[in-house]
Amino acid sequence: MSGPLQGVKIVDLTTVVMGPFATQILAELGAEVIKVEPLNGDNMRDVGPMKSPKMGHLHLHLNRGKRGIALDLKHQRGLEIIKKLIAEADVLIYNVRPQAMARLGLAYEDILEINPKIIYVGAYGYSEKGPRAGQAAYDDLIQGATGVPWLVSRGGQDSPRYVPLNFADRVTGLHAVYAVTAALYQRERSGVGQAVEVPMFEAISHFVLGDHMAGLTFQPERGPSGYERLKHRRVYQTSDGFVCALVYNEGQWTRFWNEIGEPKMMRDPKFVTHSARAQNIGKIYDLLEKIIIERPTEYWINFFQKIDVPVAKMNRVDDLLADEHLVKSGFFIPEDHPSEGSLYAMRTPTSWSKTSPSQKTSAPLLGQHTREVLQNLNFSDQEIDDLIALRVVSSAEQ
Repeated sequence: MSGPLQGVKIVDLTTVVMGPFATQILAELGAEVIKVEPLNGDNMRDVGPMKSPKMGHLHLHLNRGKRGIALDLKHQRGLEIIKKLIAEADVLIYNVRPQAMARLGLAYEDILEINPKIIYVGAYGYSEKGPRAGQAAYDDLIQGATGVPWLVSRGGQDSPRYVPLNFADRVTGLHAVYAVTAALYQRERSGVGQAVEVPMFEAISHFVLGDHMAGLTFQPERGPSGYERLKHRRVYQTSDGFVCALVYNEGQWTRFWNEIGEPKMMRDPKFVTHSARAQNIGKIYDLLEKIIIERPTEYWINFFQKIDVPVAKMNRVDDLLADEHLVKSGFFIPEDHPSEGSLYAMRTPTSWSKTSPSQKTSAPLLGQHTREVLQNLNFSDQEIDDLIALRVVSSAEQ
């Protein structure tokens, strides 16, 4: 077998980051994913740097393992083609607003008529059950709406700032992955498909409140929101750089003070219990900061490893490509892309003892598999040529 999802067919109507990230993971796990794009392609194709037009770096890292077809869904013939694909699929996943799917005639009720066992997954901004249903949303907006920039500012920033990652997109994308796999498992047991909603606002609210609801958890409340340790945690400056270390439990703190030559510190009320350390975490981290800045980074890495306290070098993004662990664990896969040449690719971070996913094909050129997919739907070469001439579809062969 080539991955645990071998044999699962997915029609992918997603664009930008959230949906393509989810469907690439599903493809990495062995599913057959057909990425359906408009004739001018997914917007992420145009985000540089890039070597060739429409082959931006984000597209390359979000669409490996997929077959790509370019199709005008607003054309009646295009709609007929997508319905033929959906009729043979196990999963349809999209991330436009549900109202847009309904206007195309691709609402869940419409799809049930052609494939009653379909797993129909919508990943978008806000749940259809609330007053913001149908509102547009992007990663920035969802980060803001769930308090992420405010939390960053509490850590000492001058003003609220977004996390410099497509954080909301990728976290919600992971929710979409498990939603698809769990729904497939349920269908195996019951024989019944279903519609699944994966809203960004709820997904990230779940993520944020799980850590930071704190005293607001209780009725009546027993203190403010916020997990104090997360508010105070920091990268420690050394005499020649930075180090990331977390002295956390009683055993670690005991070993730390013993090695420093200050065992009496464990009799300080701030350090006696986990609860006391949590209440005084800001003061404790301030104290640790004053100690660590006195010596170089390499000293502290060796020091913390010796006393079995978690420690890590603070990498730049650039450093990850040469990280010894990632290199030796086989995380990076050399890729020879047909148009982009030699690339760094990443394998799925999960490992499997029996159904290990195999290396996947490169991210497709725009319309690379249009002809192949239509041939599999029993369109003749002449019919395909006519569809291309009518601009219902486009093909990379042109």
